[in-house]
Amino acid sequence: MKKIIVLVVFACITTMSIFAQETEKEQNAIKSIIQTAYVDGLQNKGELKDIENGFHPGFNLLGINHNMLTKFPIYSWIESFEKRKSENPEPPKDDQKITCDYITIDITGNAAMAKIQLKRNNELLFTDYLQLYKFEEGWKIVSKIYYRH
Repeated sequence: MKKIIVLVVFACITTMSIFAQETEKEQNAIKSIIQTAYVDGLQNKGELKDIENGFHPGFNLLGINHNMLTKFPIYSWIESFEKRKSENPEPPKDDQKITCDYITIDITGNAAMAKIQLKRNNELLFTDYLQLYKFEEGWKIVSKIYYRH
């Protein structure tokens, strides 16, 4: 009987360890997409291919303006990004770069939500809530809501 209990406990610990490793792997994949496509890409004038790789073409940024819900699709955001980059192609200096703190990443199956904070020089600018789905090619950011500090 003791052997069975030891085996059950060992099996439970092993299963929990595998699950924790898989969750950490998925969280790291999500952080990588957010960092590359959103923070280094859109926010810090990175590479267009990285932005397009991390955002789903159906992405919408949702906001509130004068008590009305606004919608800004990714193609409009990319147009604005390209205009800003063509006017000044240099990436921001280190003291002007946007940085990101990951507050929460919550994953259920192929759906995830990341709460992040964007800062410049340790000044809190935005709290963002990014929604992601995992597609065959990996995680993609599909929508965003935010709070401007």
